[in-house]
Amino acid sequence: MKYKMIALDLDGTLNNDAHVITPRTRRALLDVQEKCGVTVVLASGRQAPGLRREADALELERHHGLLLSYGGGRIEDATTQAVLFSKSIPNALAVRFLRHLEKFSVSPVVDNGRAIVTTCAYNFKVQDESRNNNMAVVTVDNIADAIERMGVHPMKVLTAAQNETLLPLLPYIREGFEDAMDFVLSAPWFYEGMAKGVSKSRSLARVSLQLGIKPAEVMAFGDAQNDMDMIRFAGHGVAMGNACDELKAMADEVTLDNNHDGIAATLEKYFDI
Repeated sequence: MKYKMIALDLDGTLNNDAHVITPRTRRALLDVQEKCGVTVVLASGRQAPGLRREADALELERHHGLLLSYGGGRIEDATTQAVLFSKSIPNALAVRFLRHLEKFSVSPVVDNGRAIVTTCAYNFKVQDESRNNNMAVVTVDNIADAIERMGVHPMKVLTAAQNETLLPLLPYIREGFEDAMDFVLSAPWFYEGMAKGVSKSRSLARVSLQLGIKPAEVMAFGDAQNDMDMIRFAGHGVAMGNACDELKAMADEVTLDNNHDGIAATLEKYFDI
């Protein structure tokens, strides 16, 4: 089988634990683009600006790669910067959900397209999200009021808390909103709420169809629960060695972990690079 598209989660997959792409993995991904004509898709829950560093490292602009951000809520052509797909949460729904989150001891993370909006710049994971996504932080008295006043239609609302706090709250966080939003645990401390119908697999299906690439010709790599639908969609789904057990159980292959060039190890088996 000749694979024509490679979809990559970022954190815990493409990046090692030091948050960088290792030289061997970078070289392998440059080679599959240059020598094999493969389309590389960065598929992440990150906000759109947060994909730029990795896109530049892999020279996606030169190779017509794709940037799939917000867990599938937005797709951008790395070469033309054209937005191929975008689906946000309606303002009224986002405001209602943010008011609902006020009941819980959690840290909502939401952005207005330019900056993260928060009640405190040092709330749990806010600084990490700011750094990872190359976004400033705007402090407000009340997030729901600010989003309503700005008229923002957020691409997602991220609920952050320590794992032992977050997990028991999941049924209550989504209660009353499951018909209007989709939810996914993207990390032990992150619960993402997105517009209904948004997922990595649906957006990957959109772009592969546009490019005339069959699902069987797609290879995907991931490590977390929010990668499961993408791994299921791909003709060859690869779980990193550090992936959660649920993903490993459903993947076609389990490769080395993100600190030991798991992506490169698999690509070197399937491509002449």
